Amino acid sequence: MTALVDMSNLTPTARVILGMLKLGVLTGYDIKKAIDTSTRFFWGASFGQIYPELRRLRDAGLIEGRDVPRGQVKRTVYSLTPAGEQALHEWLTDTESFTLEMRDEGLLRLFFGDALTGEEVVANLRAQQGFLELVLDHLREIEVEARTGFASEDQLHPYVALQYGIGLITWMRDWYAKTEQHLASGKTLLELDHDEPAGRERRLGPTG
Repeated sequence: MTALVDMSNLTPTARVILGMLKLGVLTGYDIKKAIDTSTRFFWGASFGQIYPELRRLRDAGLIEGRDVPRGQVKRTVYSLTPAGEQALHEWLTDTESFTLEMRDEGLLRLFFGDALTGEEVVANLRAQQGFLELVLDHLREIEVEARTGFASEDQLHPYVALQYGIGLITWMRDWYAKTEQHLASGKTLLELDHDEPAGRERRLGPTG
């Protein structure tokens, strides 16, 4: 049974499910709904991932479910078992392993910018700014409700995470704007001047 609570054996979807259950989000549908308005910006999950994972977690003894139909609609309410509580706590307090993965299609297009004309690259940078503005608008809408808690009023750490997201997207938008202006002015790529100058000496510090 000890191996079952090893969080390294669980998928990223399993981790967000255990966390949501701990916060009081108790059905597969409600977990997906909660993810869509919170963690999907940095840790998403689809229905196709959530429901199979709920079954695996139950088979592993980390959660338990009971049927609580709503009218004619079948509905299963889940909760953490003691083993599930332990597995979640071990992961939350693990300071040795971290995963950082970001998908930014605009940045991917910029990476392959050598396949485009300068005008096309600038157009992409401008379009990405517009997209990020829409994301910011959505995050600011979420912020209003986040101030009142998550599943309960005392759960405010999701609000703190949201502030990180707003700050990050704001920085990204401003970076794309600055880069667009730079390239549109005809300056070369190596003349880009952002907050942290690049260069081997800058990264590694002074040499002997």
